[in-house]
Order: sequence, then C-alpha cells, then structure tokens
Amino acid sequence: MTRECMEFDVAIIGAGPSGLSTACRLMQKAKENKQSLNICVLEKGSEVGAHILSGAVFDTRALDELFPNWKAENAPVTTKVTQDHVFYFFNKKRAFKIPHLFLPKSMKNKDHYVISLGNLCRWLAEKAETLGVEIFPSFSAHELIIENNQVKGVITGDMGVASNGDKKSTFLPGVEIRAKYTVFAEGCRGHLGQQLIKKFDLDENQDPQHYALGFKELWEVSDQSKKIGQVMHSTGWPLSNTQTTGGGFMYHLSEREVVVGLVVDLNYTHPYLDPFEEFQQFKRHTIVQSVLKNGKRLSYGARAITKGGIQSLPKMIFPGGLLIGCDAGTLDSAKIKGSHTAMKSGMIAAECIFEALNQKKPDLTLSEYTQLFHKSWVYQSLYAHRNFTPLIHQFGILLGGAINYMNLLCNSKLIPWTLHEKIPDFKKLKMAQYVQPIIYPKPDSKITFDRLSSVFLSNTNHEEDQKCHLKLQQANIPIEANLPLYAEPAQRYCPAGVYEVVEQNDFTKKFVINAQNCIHCKTCDIKDPSQNIIWETPEGGGGPNYPNM
Repeated sequence: MTRECMEFDVAIIGAGPSGLSTACRLMQKAKENKQSLNICVLEKGSEVGAHILSGAVFDTRALDELFPNWKAENAPVTTKVTQDHVFYFFNKKRAFKIPHLFLPKSMKNKDHYVISLGNLCRWLAEKAETLGVEIFPSFSAHELIIENNQVKGVITGDMGVASNGDKKSTFLPGVEIRAKYTVFAEGCRGHLGQQLIKKFDLDENQDPQHYALGFKELWEVSDQSKKIGQVMHSTGWPLSNTQTTGGGFMYHLSEREVVVGLVVDLNYTHPYLDPFEEFQQFKRHTIVQSVLKNGKRLSYGARAITKGGIQSLPKMIFPGGLLIGCDAGTLDSAKIKGSHTAMKSGMIAAECIFEALNQKKPDLTLSEYTQLFHKSWVYQSLYAHRNFTPLIHQFGILLGGAINYMNLLCNSKLIPWTLHEKIPDFKKLKMAQYVQPIIYPKPDSKITFDRLSSVFLSNTNHEEDQKCHLKLQQANIPIEANLPLYAEPAQRYCPAGVYEVVEQNDFTKKFVINAQNCIHCKTCDIKDPSQNIIWETPEGGGGPNYPNM
C-alpha cells in the first residue's frame, strides 16, 4: 500500500494554544493581504482539546492581540479572577497567608481569568477552521522528513500495527505531510521536538531543560458562589517533607466547580517520592479538604511542564521550520503561566512565515524570528524572571522562595546577573540505600484516590494490540540497574501506573509496561535516571480525552 502525500504551505504539529494561534494569525495575514494560504494542523488527540491540561489562570494579553473582540465572539473566558488575595505557606496542620498587598506584581492575577484551556483550544480551532485552516485530529506526527539538511514536513504514524509489528486487517500507512515550513508545537517534551534539538544542536551552550509534573482534578462541590473567581496558590507541605520544590493551587471556576492541583518539580532527589501520592496528601490539608468534602471528583489528569526559562530555551529556528511554545519552553515560571507566552510565540512565528512566503527568495531559516522574539514582551518577561527557577532549585522553597520574593518586589533587579542550573533533573536522584522508603496513607476514596480509578476519569484509551509507544533502549536496565540503585522510580513517578516491577513464579523480577494506561505526560522520558525510556507518539486518537480541563 503506497503512502499518500499531501502538500501545504505550512504544516503545524499540535493543536494547543501556540499551534492554533500560529494558524489563526497566518490566515488573518493572508486575508488582510487578499492572499490564499494552504495550512494544516495535525493533532494526535481524538479531538482538539483532548490532550490539553492546564491549571489555568489565563493572562489574556496574547488573546487580546489575536482576537480583540473575543468577548463578543463568545470565547470560553468568562470567570474573571475576583479574589486574588490568597497565597499560603502550608505546614501539615496550618497555613500562613501572605497578604495580597505584599505580593510582587508578577504574582498578582488582576484582570486574569480562570479557564479550561482545553475549551479555549476548541474555540481557537473553530476560529481557525472558519478562517480556512484544515485541522486533522487523530493524526500523530511520528517521523521527520529531512532532505538536504532541511525539514520538509512529517510522516504521520501508521495505523493498525499489532504489538508484534505485524500489519492488521485495519492497517493504514502514515501520510507524508509536506510543507514549505513546518511549525512544531507539540507541547512539553515533544517527541519530534527532542529530535530536532539534537539534529540541529538547538540547545548548544544552553542549560539543560528543567521540568515539573503537574496534577489537576476538576471537582463538583457544594455551593461556593461567594468564592467564584477565587485563586489560591500554596507552597510548602507536603513537598517540604522531602525538600522537594513545587506548589499547590485551587481555583473556583463556578459556584459548584473547583479545580485543585499540585505541581512537583522533577529535580526531586528522594527515589521513593511518589508525585501522585504527594498530590493526594495535598488534598488532605484542612484548607483544601474543607472545600472538597462531600464533593464529587469529575476528572483527573497530569502532564509535564517545561520550566527552565531562557537559560534552557533552545534556538527556536532551523532550516524549514520553527520550535514554539512549550515544545521550546516559553513558560514564565515566576508568573506560573505559559499559555499566553506560547500563543505569542506562535503569533510571532506566523508573522515571520508570512513574510518569508512572500519573498522571491524565501528565508528557509526564518532568521528574523529570533530578533522579533527577543523584542517581544514574552522575552522581556522571561528575561526579567530568568533567575526564578535556579533560585528555587539551588536554595529550596524557604530560602530560594524568600530571595525570589525580594527579587520580584524589586522588579527582578536585586540580582542583576544570570544564575544557572547545569544538572539535569534525571541526575538528581539519590541512591535508594541512603534514604528511607516513604509510606503513604491508603486512599479513603472520598478525598484521596488510587491511580487506576484516577486514570479511569481521564478517559484514557489506546487501540488494543498496538505497537508499544514506550521504548526501552536496553531491556535489562530497569531490573539490573534502576531497581538496585534507585528502587526503580518509574513505579512511582508515573502518574498513571504504566510501569510495574512484578515478581514471577521463579521469584525473579520483571519490568512490566502497561502502555494502555499512558496519559502522555512524558515524565518517564524526563525522569528515568538511566535515560533508557523513550516516549514516542502512539497511534493517533489514543491517550486521554480530557473534558473541560
């Protein structure tokens, strides 16, 4: 069966905020100049928004620029932050509030909104299609097309391949998606983005990228009408018990909907730390539990977050395309926001690509992008907050947080030089023999839950008997190296119970991969201490199907 080929002016990989903003701005430019463009967006999820997960307190700055009349056009951005006055330091039983008056400007959320980012992406997709963009859900970009050292497009994943590699009766070969320019907007730790960074040395002279794992649950609770729009952030317990950095959040979406979550930095050192269980403990805190009690959990999800800042930001241009948004790492850690910066990075990409397409001799490397990006408010904000992550990593929650607090109060001028964090997250784990195992309480199935019931709420599914998308470079490493050295942390850092170590009848141990459970968070690709696990895109349409997340 021959492989079909489709050609476009621009192919965009990923229907998140950065990719969709790129598509919308390109078509706006084309219509303004009475030109025609052929643009496609590939989305590996079953629909736009299926794989989108974020807190999210949303800064509308980029949306204001992209669609100035978004309010009149019924954008799902309606719950304005009304009570942005709660920032806590938790210990196990108490909470110490930092008054809103004393919060740095970057940590305030005036004029921001509590939203479902998945629903915003669905709205952006509708706008893009109205403008003439073709969106292909359930198409996973699996392989790069590189010819003469230039990216020419991607090949989508084959469909209907059995776990043993045989072609099933439903087999369909992947499609060649060729384009004059290809924009990679896959989100954090993009499968092809990692290959591009390596192929074109995009991270040369940069710090290693750093990550966190974010958990989120959507709850239906008793009447909270007086708290609609309230935003709460916290740091400290339970992560402070193991000197792990990160923080919790709780956002009131409506009178009966509350979002609760925890972000765990993946530079943690304790091999027995279980981020999922830390999230369950966070919900036990009095302040959180008082809201959730007698409530009903509606949805669950988790995903990795790119948070290294400009010190870790790779070069975003290469021959034939761009790496944008969280695929590159444009999140602003000090503001705990990345959707608006991702959108703006895509809008700048659209401006450069449109100009290049109209040149007699197109600029294949889109060199103007770097200059425009550095002049933008995105870069200015990232530069001002460049020391936020290194300070937290090097000095911890208390001291690092205090220094950051003072620095932000001084408009980031207290520390004029740039700090660096040169050790990648996967190298931070201590050996298991030097620490005590952590014993977590059993779930009560009211506030706290187990992994499998949580994954069920993410609506995760993959086609049965498909080729495993979680690759071990060496099959013996989990049992022969990771288990004796680190108690095989994959059993714990995965938020979906994908990895298990099971004892067989002959008392030997076996490493089991339950790929069906995978919610595409990419944590295994990031945190495995041997860097032995490679996350690849599964068949299109697989993975979570997040509603209202």
